[in-house]
Amino acid sequence: MPAANNSIPATAKDARQPRPATGFLASGLGVALFSSAVFGLSGSFGKALLETGWTPGAAVTARLTGAALILAIPAIPALRGRWHQLKDNWITILLFGLIGVAACQLFYFNAVERLSVGVALLLEYLAPVLIVLWLWVASRRRPRPLTIAGTLLSLAGLVLVLDLTGAVKIDFVGVLWGLAAAVCLAIYFFITAKENDTLPPIVLASSGLLVGAALMWLAAATGLLPMAFSTADTKLGPWVTPWWVSVAGLVVLATVLAYVSGVMAARALGSKVASFVSLTEVLFAVIWAWLLLGELPGPIQLLGGALIVGGVILVRLDELRLASQVQPDAAASVAAKVLDHANDVEPLCRTAPESLAKK
Repeated sequence: MPAANNSIPATAKDARQPRPATGFLASGLGVALFSSAVFGLSGSFGKALLETGWTPGAAVTARLTGAALILAIPAIPALRGRWHQLKDNWITILLFGLIGVAACQLFYFNAVERLSVGVALLLEYLAPVLIVLWLWVASRRRPRPLTIAGTLLSLAGLVLVLDLTGAVKIDFVGVLWGLAAAVCLAIYFFITAKENDTLPPIVLASSGLLVGAALMWLAAATGLLPMAFSTADTKLGPWVTPWWVSVAGLVVLATVLAYVSGVMAARALGSKVASFVSLTEVLFAVIWAWLLLGELPGPIQLLGGALIVGGVILVRLDELRLASQVQPDAAASVAAKVLDHANDVEPLCRTAPESLAKK
């Protein structure tokens, strides 16, 4: 910095600096909590449809198709005629649509069909733990003590969530679907760990949703994916509503508004802080399922859920400490980048990675 700038009085410097926005919403925290709240609605709206005869594939396809069409409205102007960006990033878009959108959501909805919404989401939340275990095996380097503690805490929470000795036996097929969703989510984080500033986030989301929807329709047309819709009324809490109300809620609230508010929160808070706030999605999902579906995990499962979230927080804290230090080698740098996205729970529209949140 030139020496002349050092002679400017502090008050003059302060006057030149823009005043930070104040207030709960202006800080970005309110937007982040709103994003978590509407994300938490997806399981309740989806299960309301499943209970009337919709298949998981049909619910996911309706969600992806509707959201892709709505987000295409702002995505096309965001490209500014640079259609070559889609061609240049076709592999990223394809993987995003196949794994981060179609597979992860389909597996999660299959889990919701057999389990309570809260338990299904907690199983998906094990993705950061799977990432830690995979990096441990692949690099043959033992994680730091705090990461090990967080992993063990989450695994202990998983045992409690499954409630193996409880009176109500849990559906293990549903558990396998939930774990499959966690695996897809972990793979998605490895994909998005690569820096990519060439696509606006709204374009990546819209194109990924479109690819995911196209794959779902193709799988249905070839008979690989059962697809059944129903026009029967859905039940949400004390209200009986037409089927399209749940579909609209799934598309508009739990996908479009959730994604847009998630990006706004990431830009206001930064991806690290925003991903911490996103942990409240589990709490919102349990509350919505209780209010709209009459579902509430048992005390043991709630305790297990608290341990899983607590373990994820410990892993996250250790990652933040690692990122603040000088990386000893490339492997540690890659691990830090992957774990930087390890709490972005819903990949199809959860808080955008920091590289995607930039204009």
